[in-house]
Amino acid sequence: MFGFLHLALVAPSIYMALGLPLVLRQHGWSGTEIGLFQLAGLPAVFKFVLALPVERMRWAAGHYRIWAIGISVVYTALLLAIGQQDLAGGGGRLFFMALGAGLMAAWADIPVNALAIKVLPPSQRMRAGGIRSAAISLAAIIGGGLMLLVHERWGWQAPFVAMTVPILIGIGVLAVFKEPATEQSAACAPGVTGQAALLVGYFGQPGANAWTLLLLFYFPVVGAAWIYLKPLLLDHGFAVSQVAWVAGVLGSAVGALASIGSARLSRAIGVSHALALFAGLNIMPLGGLTLLVWVEAGQIAFIVGALVLACSMGATAALAFGLMMDFARPQCQAADYGTQASLYTLSRLLMLPVAGVMLDRFGYAGMLSCLTLAMLGVFALAMRQRHRIDRAVRDCQASHANLG
Repeated sequence: MFGFLHLALVAPSIYMALGLPLVLRQHGWSGTEIGLFQLAGLPAVFKFVLALPVERMRWAAGHYRIWAIGISVVYTALLLAIGQQDLAGGGGRLFFMALGAGLMAAWADIPVNALAIKVLPPSQRMRAGGIRSAAISLAAIIGGGLMLLVHERWGWQAPFVAMTVPILIGIGVLAVFKEPATEQSAACAPGVTGQAALLVGYFGQPGANAWTLLLLFYFPVVGAAWIYLKPLLLDHGFAVSQVAWVAGVLGSAVGALASIGSARLSRAIGVSHALALFAGLNIMPLGGLTLLVWVEAGQIAFIVGALVLACSMGATAALAFGLMMDFARPQCQAADYGTQASLYTLSRLLMLPVAGVMLDRFGYAGMLSCLTLAMLGVFALAMRQRHRIDRAVRDCQASHANLG
């Protein structure tokens, strides 16, 4: 259920984030304009604020479930409304419609993840992170690949109508799911009475500061390369349908498999080694793509580079999502997850316009070179912080097990 809900809720956002850049590039949008359009995902930055009413307004019969259902209904209506728009109506109107959908997608993500953290035991959270990352990769097949083909075949409205179907199924699944009762009537742990106190409580956890600093940079650098991969392939001779199949379908499938595999590997080798390993592996596809652009390699080489990037991105995302669940305190699942998700999204969104400006000024080779150097810095940071984070996760899991 957790995986399917993410698949349903994330696919439309991925279509607007990963699919539409290709469509917009076809209509003459610049790299900077595409990067600025990504700010339609800005509401996700404020998940820590959106999480507050989710924690405070509770219903006896499963409040996380009820919140997820209500927000998903509004999300569905907005997607259908976007489908009535047209690029001819102007970029401003399209941006604000996408901004509304981004708000609902960000808000729905909070109760869904809080429900998973509440239901799943600590020992399963790294696996849940892998499932979530795999679901997002599969959603990318839909939103970043298949929906592009649907757009090419049936036009602007068809993808938005099609993407509402899984959401409606997810609403039905949530309607019949029985959420366990919360033992504590308070919205969060004792002594927590406001957003400021929630933040203090989150950062007061052992290892939270080290993890949060790494979270800001661990995924966004490689994520920025993935966002601009489709325009890169398009500008290097790939047809639209080829881009959709290579990056949208095949690349996302590889990312899903890497997510599941990395979750198993992370549990086997431990958080400390996994943090260093995946940060180091992310350097390889970024440097490789830089070299391919410099030497003007053929299409086969770019396909291989895209798949390696998808693999490293899936592994990194699975580890990050699993650790985000570990640093969510009991009875503060929505608030702590929202805090981490806000910081994660903020760093990711800030990275995209920066990468777009680098693309316009220095070309793909210059942009990828800068991202490679940034990833080297992330690797050094991971090596410095990994032991503190590992100790905090093990202590947290032991504490939660004792409470259980």
